[in-house]
Amino acid sequence: MKTRAGIAVCLALWAGLAFAQAYPSKPVRVIVPYPSGGIVDLLARAVTEKIAAGWGQPILVEGRPGADSNLGTEAAAKSAPDGYTWLMTGPAILSNPSIYTGLGWVPLKDFQGVGVAVWNLNVAVIPASLPVGTLQEFVAYAKARPGQLNFGNPGTGSSNHLSTELFFQVAGIQLVNIGYKGQPPAIPDLINGQLQFKVVALGLAAPHIKSGRLKALAAFSPQRLKQLPEVPTVAEAGYPEAGLVPWYGMYVPAATPKDIVSRINGEINKALQSPEVQERIEKIGGLPGPVKTPDEIQAMMKSDFERWGKVVRAANIKPAQ
Repeated sequence: MKTRAGIAVCLALWAGLAFAQAYPSKPVRVIVPYPSGGIVDLLARAVTEKIAAGWGQPILVEGRPGADSNLGTEAAAKSAPDGYTWLMTGPAILSNPSIYTGLGWVPLKDFQGVGVAVWNLNVAVIPASLPVGTLQEFVAYAKARPGQLNFGNPGTGSSNHLSTELFFQVAGIQLVNIGYKGQPPAIPDLINGQLQFKVVALGLAAPHIKSGRLKALAAFSPQRLKQLPEVPTVAEAGYPEAGLVPWYGMYVPAATPKDIVSRINGEINKALQSPEVQERIEKIGGLPGPVKTPDEIQAMMKSDFERWGKVVRAANIKPAQ
């Protein structure tokens, strides 16, 4: 019996090894739960195109937007755990369970992180006409005008929304939440002064900052931005507790074999160290993610799940109507 058991174990190990060595033997699908052509879509392509070139197998990026990213995320959670369906998304995967009920997935149970693709660099901006020049001056300006200032929200639970709410909680201010379908539609209203504050993706904000139509008060980034070196980080501007930088991660279903998880993780980390990929990510307005193991990514997920949940509850964020 022991011999048979030993043979069975060896066969299982051999089968798993053979599967890992054969992977990938067909195209891989990456679900992006946001519109095609958006920032997450572009970032996903920057990373996966490099991996696909080395593999000789296509990696197809598929936009599955809807329900504040919940539709695409659920589709990925329910996909076969064979390494052929990945998900790339932002902090919504960790914050949405605190906002919505009845989701078809639980992040820490249903997903395994395989890569920190990029830090999502955002900039706090105001109209050029607003008579303040620093983040602390803006806070004083807002405290003197309760209920009179508006901020643009590109999506409930988005990285921009969460970063904004965290900053408001730390700074002790409240602004009126004006909802938009994405970031671009809010930019004209910000420039003309209908909005007085917005946290905007670096790639969208930089041209308007450089043209003088918007003022940058702080960068939500681990260090000063190469594109805007004169702009302080939110920590340097006086609010270090608001400096939690959102990140976009790559995920697979939790039951995916560990050998496959390790293979994907290694390929993502290798791609992120490529100068070509780093340049593409920086042009889009991100910062290439650090090399992280699957266990380290799970620890990041747990920490941010708890942190963003506190932000959601403190701000009483509800599902968009």
